Amino acid sequence: MKPLDIVILGLTVTSSWGNGHATTYRSLIRGLAARGHRVLFLERDAPWYAGNRDEPNPPGATIAIYQSFEELVARFEREVEQASLVIVGSYVPDGVRCGEWVTSVALGKTAFYDIDTPITLAKLGAGEEEYITPNLIRRYDAYFSFTGGPALRHIENHYGSPMARALYCSVDLERYCPFAMDMQWDLGYLGTYSLDRQPALTRLLIEPARQWTDGRFAIVGPQYPDDMEWPVNVERTIHLSPREHPAFYGGQRFTLNITREAMKRAGYSPSVRLFEAGACAVPVISDWWEGLDSVFRIGQELLVAEGADDVLRILHDLPEAQRLRIATSARARVLAEHTPEQRASQLEGYLKEMDDDFSLSAARRNRRHRKVSCGIESGLPSEPEREVASAAACAHAIPVYSQRGLHKPSGARSGNR
Repeated sequence: MKPLDIVILGLTVTSSWGNGHATTYRSLIRGLAARGHRVLFLERDAPWYAGNRDEPNPPGATIAIYQSFEELVARFEREVEQASLVIVGSYVPDGVRCGEWVTSVALGKTAFYDIDTPITLAKLGAGEEEYITPNLIRRYDAYFSFTGGPALRHIENHYGSPMARALYCSVDLERYCPFAMDMQWDLGYLGTYSLDRQPALTRLLIEPARQWTDGRFAIVGPQYPDDMEWPVNVERTIHLSPREHPAFYGGQRFTLNITREAMKRAGYSPSVRLFEAGACAVPVISDWWEGLDSVFRIGQELLVAEGADDVLRILHDLPEAQRLRIATSARARVLAEHTPEQRASQLEGYLKEMDDDFSLSAARRNRRHRKVSCGIESGLPSEPEREVASAAACAHAIPVYSQRGLHKPSGARSGNR
């Protein structure tokens, strides 16, 4: 594909503080730039991000900070008008006004990129139209979603999107790679405090730490209540910048992934933490959600636990050789499917699909008269993959190694990582 001019209006790319948007955009930008595309990223200035800009000039894009919607229009209307593709992300301030403006003036393709799809759909179902409306969904040429699976059909059939496709996060392999260092922790967790994730964190890390007093545990992330009591063998760190993540992963025998309740209910919503840890060759213990087995092979590339007993059995009984095989297999899967270049290539494929003459037909729009795509494009596994994975998926309540998503700073916006 010839180089394109792409404009992205996103929540933030300069600050990873308390959100999962920045790392997502950074990886996508890196992939697009590697394939020769020119990216302009437009970010609304916000005090909670301005004070925590850990990467103010990420490589691969021109970054512009604006103060208001009026300034955005005055400074960048020509760029939006002339771009080959304009993407507006979820939780962008004045998102509805931005979307109406973009879809009115852009001569190229337009897309909404939802990094918070289950939350967005819940808001729309309740009549809340904070940053997207049903009318705007129909006006955008495409709806890119962090959530795949059945949610994509719902967005097309219920809200009339011309094209809804999964566009998962990816991981920068220049930054996330195996990090040789002494093991400091048996199990660690990296994530911002979230009320709906806390019961799982208690069940899968805090309770195992209480039961295994000789074990070493770590929790990294902001916003945890000051009055929380932690077991003495749980090390707490408030924040690590993305450049410090690989060393944190590298110091763990296993790392924990916990999914926000809205994402678990929707399914097919992989966290960037899964890909980061996999790229670093650190085996993941995760809670279960529908579609997890379409991203990683359960028991071979990732482990599932439901309670403290499952976690402790893994930590105590999993042979070291098997732990290393899982880590190696997880890294291989990330390299094969979840790099920035692959995600950029996937986006190029969607652009070609938008150009297809059939994209204007009702049959194409609603996907009723053609074979449904599978794999990372749709967020669904292929039929053979589903058959292979079904046994592991049904057995997720037991330790499968044996083969038997936001609380945010005041005024800040969402991020499900």
